[in-house]
Amino acid sequence: MNIAQMMKQAQQMQKKLQDAQTELANTEFSAQTGNGAVSVTCDGQGKFKSIKLTAAALNPENPESVDQDTIEMLEDLITTAMNQATTQATGEMQSKMKALTGGINIPGLF
Repeated sequence: MNIAQMMKQAQQMQKKLQDAQTELANTEFSAQTGNGAVSVTCDGQGKFKSIKLTAAALNPENPESVDQDTIEMLEDLITTAMNQATTQATGEMQSKMKALTGGINIPGLF
């Protein structure tokens, strides 16, 4: 195999990796717990998207006492905190990977 063929194969593989990353970024996964009391959604790259809570999740003894505004406020607070933590973790991972690779950008690592 000559170098030109190897380069062509490497470019094809890089394109496939980019396509797979894009597909995963656009795919959402959801999970529920507590008979649907809590639902969480993330994308295929593991990035947190949203959380949905029911009144019963907040007050199982008296769910009618929980108003929708309180639920939405708590969902927003949790979503913001999760996104901030994810951003911090991603930044730290990228920093460590750059240090390990000498600043070379290797597709698929981060």
